[in-house]
Amino acid sequence: MKKVVIVGGGLAGLVTANALARAGIAAKVIEKKTYPFHRVCGEYISNETVPYLKSLGLFPEEFSPAPISRFQLTSVHGKSAVLPLDIGGFGISRYSYDQFLYQKAKVNGVDFLLNTEVDSIRFSDDEFDINTRNHHLMADVVVGAFGKRSKLDVFLNRNFIHQRSPFIGVKYHIRTNHPNDLIALHNFQNGYCGVSNIEDGKSCLCYLSHRNSLKKFGNIKLLEEEILFKNPFLKSIFLEAEFLFEKPETINEISFSVKSPVEEHVLMSGDAAGMITPLCGNGMAMAIHSAKILSALIIDFCYEKITRPEMEQRYFQQWNFLFARRLWAGRQIQKLFGSVRASNFAVNLARNAKPVAKFLISKTHGKPF
Repeated sequence: MKKVVIVGGGLAGLVTANALARAGIAAKVIEKKTYPFHRVCGEYISNETVPYLKSLGLFPEEFSPAPISRFQLTSVHGKSAVLPLDIGGFGISRYSYDQFLYQKAKVNGVDFLLNTEVDSIRFSDDEFDINTRNHHLMADVVVGAFGKRSKLDVFLNRNFIHQRSPFIGVKYHIRTNHPNDLIALHNFQNGYCGVSNIEDGKSCLCYLSHRNSLKKFGNIKLLEEEILFKNPFLKSIFLEAEFLFEKPETINEISFSVKSPVEEHVLMSGDAAGMITPLCGNGMAMAIHSAKILSALIIDFCYEKITRPEMEQRYFQQWNFLFARRLWAGRQIQKLFGSVRASNFAVNLARNAKPVAKFLISKTHGKPF
């Protein structure tokens, strides 16, 4: 049986590992942290994923995830509009869901190397040579599921890694009086903040800002007080909510540049293949869907139904067919956010041209799979 190594134990990596294990292919997952842990993420999953997750026994029903069916948009100065979400979604923390998927994978026979970071991946003579500080592995297939940015992106000399990104991400878990069925997107100068409920009566508050704003004020607390508080919805949340983290989860240099789903024969999945703008709220759904199409092709390759070139070509084509337009739409829609004029226009569009607004929202969602 061919050997499969998955570099990165996030959503895409864990779903892929579970799908392969159910087909009799035991992959090895290499993850640089130890479960459970928090990630900077909006923690909303579109319902397009539900049929597939249930087919694998991976829907987190035991956590009673928050069912989300409405979308609220506010401008920098607090104008508001609310729209229905046709397909809707559910909210669950990465802390809980990744741990759930990890435990499922262990039961299914997946092998893990935790607290381990991959230093290099080289392809030669139809196999991969993978090196960490303490391990040397060989594999027939390598899945790159290592998230938004990694030193492996530098090692593989990926194009996007040479382009500086101005975006930083910040996430909290809070307790606040937020409607269970609502995902809200609150604009502020040079950024936007998503708020939606997850499990156990908690809410996820996650925002994207420009690094120049952080540089101007020197720390996150002042950035929030001087910039985010200009939106009365955000000011109310920050002043009244109970914040559950000692300090926020943060990430720098978030890039929405075009990436390739195949690099040096490594099959990229999730954010490593391409990241949708957070305001579109579908990064987790795309990670799950990319894991579905990728695991099916790896299974065919491992059982010698297709060749490596066929596997890579089909994955490239399917990934672009399913996600390239959604990523492009997200980049265009992002231009409607993060300033007084643009956010007012977006709210007015949502209020007065609801069919147009619903059409734009639909471009960032996929169909159930």
